[in-house]
Amino acid sequence: METRTSLSPSAIARIASRLMLGAIFLVFGLNGFFHFLPQPPMEPGPAASFVGGLAASGYLFPMMKGIEVIAGVLLIANLFVPLTLAVLAPIVVNIFAFHLFLAPGGMAIAVVVLALELAVAWHHRAAFSPMLRARTAAANVDRASVSAGRPIGATT
Repeated sequence: METRTSLSPSAIARIASRLMLGAIFLVFGLNGFFHFLPQPPMEPGPAASFVGGLAASGYLFPMMKGIEVIAGVLLIANLFVPLTLAVLAPIVVNIFAFHLFLAPGGMAIAVVVLALELAVAWHHRAAFSPMLRARTAAANVDRASVSAGRPIGATT
């Protein structure tokens, strides 16, 4: 007899959020290299100037799109998810800010990406809690122990 485990709706939502975020970054990252999705022409203005400046650097777009591809694969494979989210956070913030301030026409996808990033990060919040502490155990090291050459955390 085959036993089948069913996932709760919240587990399905967590998995779907991670997979959708991974798929978005994988597809749009690959599109940065292979240009298989048509891009509407950008009207002259601040958004075009911003994108033109990034493209003129010669390295930033390929680096960013490479990070997006790797991040997308890692999210889909469910590997290093908290690290991947931390690496993607500045990209997500810039996607959101770009559409908020420079190109509001694409705000819908920016909101979706931000919401997915936050949803997946919320599921992995325990992994982020050490980063969000004002003081860590290493900051509270007994200076006498360090000067005496004892390893950090060693008891006498």
